[in-house]
Amino acid sequence: MTPELITLFMFATMMVLLITGQRVFGVIGFVGAAAALWLWGKGSAEMPFNAAFQVLNWYPLITVPFFVFMGFMLSESGIASNLYRMFHVWFGPLRGGLALGTIGLMVVISCMNGLSVAGMAIGATVALPELLKRGYDKIMVTGVIQAGSSLGILIPPSVVLVLYAMIARQSVLQLWLAGILPGLLMAAVFSIYIYIRCRLQPELAPTLPKEERDAIPRAEKYRLLGAGVQPLAIFGIMMGLFISGITSLIESSAVGATLATLAAAISGRLNRKVLAVTTQQTLVISTMFLWIILAALCFGAVYDGLGAVRAIENLLLNTFDLDPWTILILMLASFVVMGMFLDDTAMLVIVAPLYIPLVIKLGFDPIWFGVLYVVTCQIAYITPPFGYNLFLMRAMAPPEISIGDIYRSIWPFFLLMVLTLIILMIFPQIALWLPSLYAGR
Repeated sequence: MTPELITLFMFATMMVLLITGQRVFGVIGFVGAAAALWLWGKGSAEMPFNAAFQVLNWYPLITVPFFVFMGFMLSESGIASNLYRMFHVWFGPLRGGLALGTIGLMVVISCMNGLSVAGMAIGATVALPELLKRGYDKIMVTGVIQAGSSLGILIPPSVVLVLYAMIARQSVLQLWLAGILPGLLMAAVFSIYIYIRCRLQPELAPTLPKEERDAIPRAEKYRLLGAGVQPLAIFGIMMGLFISGITSLIESSAVGATLATLAAAISGRLNRKVLAVTTQQTLVISTMFLWIILAALCFGAVYDGLGAVRAIENLLLNTFDLDPWTILILMLASFVVMGMFLDDTAMLVIVAPLYIPLVIKLGFDPIWFGVLYVVTCQIAYITPPFGYNLFLMRAMAPPEISIGDIYRSIWPFFLLMVLTLIILMIFPQIALWLPSLYAGR
């Protein structure tokens, strides 16, 4: 059997098993181990065990539980609620100010957590009821929260970029730096759209009434401002220590988790329940990532051992004679299609053995490709009919928001994300400027 047919068989088997509802790591690991046993015989079944030993030497993996703990501690202790209250008070006088404040909230939540589900949970439970109560158009604000929550996997400390770094063997810091400007660019594009639309259609977003603004004491406004700056200060200290070389990546993640716990304790919100929920969620997500990486390494070792990567390269470059940009666009399009059925980590571990070597072979920067991958995941998250964020919103939204409202709400932001992706493809230095600046230093 040729490498091309083996590739088709392995990927088709994975997709069939995933459709049955099996765990992602179980499917990927099983297909890798079964293929090795089928192709090379009895001894090759030890490949998964060898992959486990590789994971033990990947010290950056230790950062995942620390960053997840930091995000859930800030969220469960109510510090995220203070953030929204701050944006509510300071942005309320603007037309569409609360929607703009929600985008700001999502940016800060991204710096706190690095996962899109955290932003979605806070946006749907904290921001959405407040926006609806203030008379905001339900379709517009539903789109704002879904699109804004997707920023969590792009802005550092993005857990997805940590996973990409380990699979692609790239620097975590370089990828984080590469994600900052694209993440802020996307947030700015969303904000410009919201501001212009609310100016053109003021009935969509009423301002905070003057009597309500005047009822809030000035001291309370500044207290909220200080509470809102707190998570940014934690992120700034953590990243500052790391970038300056004072601490390693692992030490910086521990600093972030410690500062988040201290902030919760100082605010008087650290209790047994908060600690239990935070610890439980950290364990669930961290073990999920560990198993996915183990499965990805097993699958990748089998796939690379077949020489399938070189066979696919030859097929695309020589047989079909496709130019590098066409191949890159086809890769990104495949992420959008897969993202309607799979989450970002599953997509990455399934296609990484094929795509990342091919990207390097085509002469593209793997750091830049990592950013494009994440942006494409964000697009896939909100693409009907099966986008990941669409179903999260349906599960968390109040009854008056239907699935039809959710689908209609997302199209403007879908187009804005595609626009951002095109800008990043035309101007790769938006993603690569900060990494090159740091490397040059």
